[in-house]
Amino acid sequence: MPAQIDDSVFYSSLVLEHIVPAAKMDSFNRWYKVMMRTVEQQSGFLRVDSCPPLECVDDVIKKYSIIHFDTVNHLKDWLASKQRLEMLESGQDIFIDYKYKSFTTGLEGWFSQQKGEQIGLGPARWKQVLSVVLGLYPLVMTQMILFSTLGFMTNWPPASAMLVNNLITSSALTYLVMPQITNLFSFWLYPVYQNQSRRTNLLGTAILIAAFGVMVFIFHQAVKANG
Repeated sequence: MPAQIDDSVFYSSLVLEHIVPAAKMDSFNRWYKVMMRTVEQQSGFLRVDSCPPLECVDDVIKKYSIIHFDTVNHLKDWLASKQRLEMLESGQDIFIDYKYKSFTTGLEGWFSQQKGEQIGLGPARWKQVLSVVLGLYPLVMTQMILFSTLGFMTNWPPASAMLVNNLITSSALTYLVMPQITNLFSFWLYPVYQNQSRRTNLLGTAILIAAFGVMVFIFHQAVKANG
């Protein structure tokens, strides 16, 4: 029988970006070594992947690192640790800015509202799925009805038509629809590690279910009228 795999090992890493004035790079390198020694002492630490410094305009250098932990809980412990906060405080005069982000399902780009520090473990997966479908379903239905009415791409080869349809849908979803949904449902789309009241969970879920019901009715009538 196949061995059971703990899903958490696949989303217990984070990407760090430090923006450093070129004149302070030596100081940053010394600070960075101490920072990495501090990380290595944390429970569940696996390794650090350090990328070569990237020289940019305006005499600044960007330093990227990927830190890996064995579980998401150990990653959260590190992010909240006193040692990390003290190290960040000690480096404030060295680097201009820094930010980090961690990832879980791959949908988090649609659910990120913050800049700078992002403990980006994202909302619960089922909330991410429902939210994406909430944006995707009306887009696909509207596109299908509109293109059918206008006769757009009706004579195209299916593979070409599907590609164009997907490009239009994905662009609208990413740039127009999902930012609105994440804003409207921000009260419900908490990161998975944050406590949330049962009432809030039920309210957000009920609103989504009601929205699905209304959209199904509207599009059913629209298809009938168009048919």
